[in-house]
Amino acid sequence: MDSAGTLLHLLTWLSPAFPTGGYAYSHGLEWAVEAGDIRDEASALGWISGVLVQGAGRTDAVLLRHAHRGIDVVALATATSPSSERRMETLGQGGAFAIAAQVWDGPDPVPVPYPVAVASLARAQGVPEDAATLGLLHAMAATLVSAAVRLVPLGQTAGLRIMRALEPALLTLMAGTRGVGLDDLGGACFRSDIASMRHETQHTRLFRS
Repeated sequence: MDSAGTLLHLLTWLSPAFPTGGYAYSHGLEWAVEAGDIRDEASALGWISGVLVQGAGRTDAVLLRHAHRGIDVVALATATSPSSERRMETLGQGGAFAIAAQVWDGPDPVPVPYPVAVASLARAQGVPEDAATLGLLHAMAATLVSAAVRLVPLGQTAGLRIMRALEPALLTLMAGTRGVGLDDLGGACFRSDIASMRHETQHTRLFRS
C-alpha cells in the first residue's frame, strides 16, 4: 500500500470516531481541575504539555516503538500504569481498539495496553513507526485538550490554541523517542500520577479516569 493509503488508515484509527471510548477518560485531569491546578488556558497547556513530554506521552511513545518492532512489551506497558484507573484506561482503550481493528484484519483482539494495540495494527498494515508514534501522541493530546475544554471550561478556540502550541513538542517528542531503550522508560510527572489516584475517590465525576 502507498504512503497515502497507510496515512488514511492511521487517520481513521486515531480519529475521535474510532470506538475506543477515549472521550470517557481524562487521565486524572478531572481531579486537577477540581483541585485548581488547571483553571485556564495557560495552566491547561502547562499540564497537558507535562503529561506528554515528561509523563505518559513519552512512555507510551517508547512502548509503541518497541511493540512496532515486534518486541513483547505487554506486561511492561501494563506495569507502567501508576494507578488502577490509568490501568483500566489503557487496557480498556486497547481492548476496544483491538476489537475494532478486526475490520482491517488486525491481530487477534486481546486486552493489551492501548499503545501496544495501535503498534500491532500499524505494523501489520505497514504504517511506519514514526507516523504511528506521532499519531498516537497527537491523539493523546487531542483527548486531553477535549477534556480540558469540557471541564475548565475552555472555549473551542482556546482548545485549538493549545493544540497549536503543542505541535513543536509533539514533533520533538516523536523524534526524541526513536533511540530510547526500554531501560530508559520513566517519567517525572508525579502530580498527574497523584491526580489519577485521587480521581478514584473524587465525589463528583464525569470521566472514568
